Amino acid sequence: MKKFSASLFLPVMLLASCNPTGITVQGVTDDEIVIGNTAAVTGAYATVGLPFNDAMKIVFDSVNQSGGIDGRKIKFVTYDDGFDAAKGVEYTTKLVEEDQVFALVGHFGTPTVSATIDYLEEMGVPMVYAATGINQLYYEKDEGGNILAVQPIYKTDGRIMAARAVKTAVYNGAALGANDKVGVVYSNDDAGQSILEGVKQQLELLGYSGDKVVIEQIDALQTTNYATTVTKMKTAGVKTMIVASNQVPFGGFVKEMATQSLNVPTFTSYTNADVTVIDETTYSAERPIFANAWLDIVDANGVGGFTDSYWEFANAMIAAGKTDLAANSFAMAGWISAHVFIEGLNRVAEGEEELTFASYIAAMESAPINIPMGGTVDFTDGKRWGIDSMSLTQYVYIPATEDTPAVENFIKVDGIKTIDEIVG
Repeated sequence: MKKFSASLFLPVMLLASCNPTGITVQGVTDDEIVIGNTAAVTGAYATVGLPFNDAMKIVFDSVNQSGGIDGRKIKFVTYDDGFDAAKGVEYTTKLVEEDQVFALVGHFGTPTVSATIDYLEEMGVPMVYAATGINQLYYEKDEGGNILAVQPIYKTDGRIMAARAVKTAVYNGAALGANDKVGVVYSNDDAGQSILEGVKQQLELLGYSGDKVVIEQIDALQTTNYATTVTKMKTAGVKTMIVASNQVPFGGFVKEMATQSLNVPTFTSYTNADVTVIDETTYSAERPIFANAWLDIVDANGVGGFTDSYWEFANAMIAAGKTDLAANSFAMAGWISAHVFIEGLNRVAEGEEELTFASYIAAMESAPINIPMGGTVDFTDGKRWGIDSMSLTQYVYIPATEDTPAVENFIKVDGIKTIDEIVG
C-alpha cells in the first residue's frame, strides 16, 4: 500500500479544517466529525444500497442523540452513484476534497471501490468498511495503512464456496464422485473475477480441475439472457453449481436454472444471502441454494432463537420506523459498518488523544474488534484481510396456506468455520 508521504501531505493539509483547540485534521471540528460515502440508492442495486445506508444513519442518529463522541456529533454525507464507477469516482473525490470528510465509511460497491482505492491510499483518508470484497482490499501486512476492510475478501469467499460445494454430502446427502463435474459461472466484473480466483484455487487443491470443472462467464448487469450458459451446464452434466457474482446476475442465473430444471445444489457468495435476491416462485427443494454468511444471528437459547446482538439491531430498526429492515442482511451490514467505525472513535476518545488520521488508525490496530452479530476483525500488526471465516446458510421457502403465512429465509446449516476446518 502507498504510504502517506510528505509530497502527499500538502494537499490534505490544504483541505484540512482548523478549530480553536488547535486540531488540524480534515473533517474534525470541536463539535463535529464529517464522514461520508457514495452508494447506489437508485437503479438495480438500490435494494442493497438503501437498507445499507438507512441502517448506518440510524446508528449515527443514535450516537448523536446521546451527545456524540467526545462531544462531537457525526455528520454523514452521502451521494447516489447508481452503482456507476464514473459517478463513484466523482463523488468520492467530492467527499474528500470538497466536503473534506474525515473518513469514508461504508464505501459502497465493487465499481466505486475498485476505481477509487488508489486515490484514497494517496490521500490518506481512512476508509472503514468497504461494501464489497474485491481482492484489491487484501494486504498481508500494512501497519498504519488507511484501508480498513471488514467484509470477507472475495478470494476467501470463493475458496470457502468451493470447499463447501465439494463437501455437499454434509448439506445435501450427495457427495461428489471422483469424476463428477463442478459448474462455475462468474460475472464479468471485479466481483465475479475476484471470487473466481479463490474458487479455482480451492477446486484445484481438492482435485477438481481440467475436464471436471466447467467454467463460463455471465453478464454482470444481466443485459443478456443466461439460457445458453445454463444449457451448457446441463449438457455437461454438472453435479453442483458455483455462482461467483453479486446479487443481480446471481438472481437472474438461478431463475434460468429453474426454467431449465437444472436441479443441482448451488453455492454462492455471502453477498447474496438475502431473500430479496431470489424469486421465490422459482424455488425448488430439488435445487437447494446455499450462501456463505459472515454473520451468525442464531442462538437456540436466545429470545425467539436469535442472539442478543441481533435483537439490538432489529429493535433499533423497528424503533426508527424501519420494521422491514429488521431481517435485511444489507441493513445488518450497514449497521456493522457504522459500529466498527464508531469503535475507533471511542478508542481514541478513551485514550484522550487528539483525533487525527494516524491516531484513529492506531486505535483500530490496537486490538481486534468485535463484530455485532459476527466474530471479530483483526487489524493488529497491520493485518488487512478482513474476516476470514464464515458460516453456511440455505435458502428456504414454504408457500402460504389458508392457516399459515409464507416462510422465506436463509437458515444456518453450518457454523462459522475457516477453510481448513471445512476441508478437514
